[in-house]
Formats: sequence, C-alpha cells, structure tokens
Amino acid sequence: MLVAHWFEVALFGILGLAVGSFLNVVIHRLPKIMERQWEAEYEQSKGEQAVSREPFNLMVPRSRCPHCGHPIGWQENIPVLSYVFLRGKCSACAAPISIRYPLVELSTAALFAYCGWRWGATTAALVWSGFAAAILALALIDWDTTLLPDDMTLPLLWGGLVAATLQWTAVPLASAVWGVVAGYVSLWTVYWVFKLITGKEGMGYGDFKLFAALGAWFGWQALVPIILMASIIGALVGIAMKFSNGLREGGYVPFGPFLAGAGLTAMVFGPNAILRTIGL
Repeated sequence: MLVAHWFEVALFGILGLAVGSFLNVVIHRLPKIMERQWEAEYEQSKGEQAVSREPFNLMVPRSRCPHCGHPIGWQENIPVLSYVFLRGKCSACAAPISIRYPLVELSTAALFAYCGWRWGATTAALVWSGFAAAILALALIDWDTTLLPDDMTLPLLWGGLVAATLQWTAVPLASAVWGVVAGYVSLWTVYWVFKLITGKEGMGYGDFKLFAALGAWFGWQALVPIILMASIIGALVGIAMKFSNGLREGGYVPFGPFLAGAGLTAMVFGPNAILRTIGL
C-alpha cells in the first residue's frame, strides 16, 4: 500500500514537470497574445485596416531561442533535464537560458507531488493540482507584466465553484459562492476608498477577480487569513526590494503574486494554520 502511494506521488510529480514546461509557454506568451488582441481592437476602433500578422498563440509558432532564433527541438525541451544537459545555454549560440524555466518546472512538480501525496490518485488531487498550476502561472505573469488575465482568473473562479458543487473540495457550495462575492467586493471597496482618498489606483481589477477565485476554492471564512498572509508577504518583499533598490519605476509592487502565495499556503497548510502562524 505504501509503495503504491509513493508511486502515485511520483506519477503526479512527473505530470507536474510536463505541466510546468507548458506553464513556461503560458507565462511568456499569454501577455503577448493579449497585447496583439488590444492592438487589433485599437486598429478596428480607429477604422484602420488590420495589420497582417503571423499566427501567434500557445501552440504556434514553435519555441525559439530569443537571442539567435534557433528552433528548440524536442530533445532540448525535456523538463529540467534539457537545461542540465545544455548547461543552461542555447545549443546554437551559447546564450544563457533563464534559470526560471527549470525552477517553474520543479515548483509545479513539487506542488503536483504534494497533491498526489495528500489526496492520492483522486479527482480532488487533480483539481487541486490544476488550482496550483493556475495560481503559479498567474503569480509570475503578474510579477512580469502587472497583468492578471481574465482568461485565467475567471476559469479559476468558475473551477472553484464547480469543484464545490461536485464536492471535489471540502468547501460547501454556499460558502464558495459567498467567498466569490466577499472576495470581489472587499478588494473593490478597498480600491475605491484608496482612490477617493489619494487619487491613485492601489491595485487592479484582476486582483479583485483573483481574490474572488480564492474565495471560491476556500470559502468566505478563509478570506481574512489569506488577505492577512498576502499583506504580510507583500510588506516584507516590498521592504526588502526598497532597501535593495529593486523597486520598479513608481515604487509599485504587484499584489497578485502575494495573493497567489497566500493561496498556495492555504492549500498546503490550511487557512487556520495561517492565523496561528501570525499569532491570531
């Protein structure tokens, strides 16, 4: 029985490596796809003739080295192993490959393996693995671009409600629904109060939707510990970046990655454990 359980864990970890490799594509390409859509909509609103562009989506074109344009073959795209064998360099031009690629793959594998360990080979393990993958991708997209795409936040929200309806999570449907409402309205209120007082926007609408999605997955009762954890993580990171001169122009730090980090913490340790950790 123990051997079978660890086999399930290993299977989920391997699946996580493959999903992590795909997440690298999503993190890099989805913001660019959105920019192209915005450009096309702008041209259409101005009555301009649409500029002909080559197809660009999550599948096309084939991945290439950003430095020399070398097409990446299947043998150069094996999660983690290809990075090790290539010694972190392009096989054609020897330009360095970002360490983030294998780190995303390993992080996704670790999260999937955890889900396999906690829930076994069950539907619950699969849906929580999907939750973890989406949260990780959203965190990195927001960190890079300050964007939280609706194409990811809204399916994550609806996925939480469907999972609650089908009892794939331990959250009652009513708690999940009110979690969505409370999550969205709470940050929406904070946004407008801050804007009325300062005349500035303290966060984006994507943060409201992400918090609402976390409410769907954990229920309204978990929202307070999640927002407290996100605020603490954000404050610590912001202070560290300020002292290391790592803040971006304007001194802002996107809030989405900290919400995502709090969401993953809630998945692993539970919302109540967050409150105990911070002494509440």
